[in-house]
Amino acid sequence: MFAPSQEDVRRFFCSVHAKAQAGAPMEAIETLASLWIAEHPEYHADLADVEAAVARNYDASRDGRSNPFLHLSMHLSISEQCSIDQPPGIRQAVELLTNRLDSLHEAHHAAMECLQDMLWQSQVNQRPPDGASYVACVQRRATRD
Repeated sequence: MFAPSQEDVRRFFCSVHAKAQAGAPMEAIETLASLWIAEHPEYHADLADVEAAVARNYDASRDGRSNPFLHLSMHLSISEQCSIDQPPGIRQAVELLTNRLDSLHEAHHAAMECLQDMLWQSQVNQRPPDGASYVACVQRRATRD
């Protein structure tokens, strides 16, 4: 299993941002990441300084800002989950939510809340993540009135 460190993740996103700014060639995963970076111009300053990004401690309760690397990683994770439909049903659930919200970006943000809840429940209960409950959460959001 691929388990990058926090520093690896931050360097990856900073590198992708630099490549996108320079118009440099990218690998497929970098291209996908660059699309999500483009959706978040509020993070561009964080991504422009690699060493500051690696050193920074993001604390939303203290500075009121979310961690751009966590946020972008979740976009990338949801995109990858949908591409392979893992957990089963996530692709359709995100598509339905995208149609309901008329925005893939907003659908991802809603799905992130479900993903966060699934991971939190997994940690609290000391059990493996429950993909079925995650998909069900996204499906419920897609069918709300």
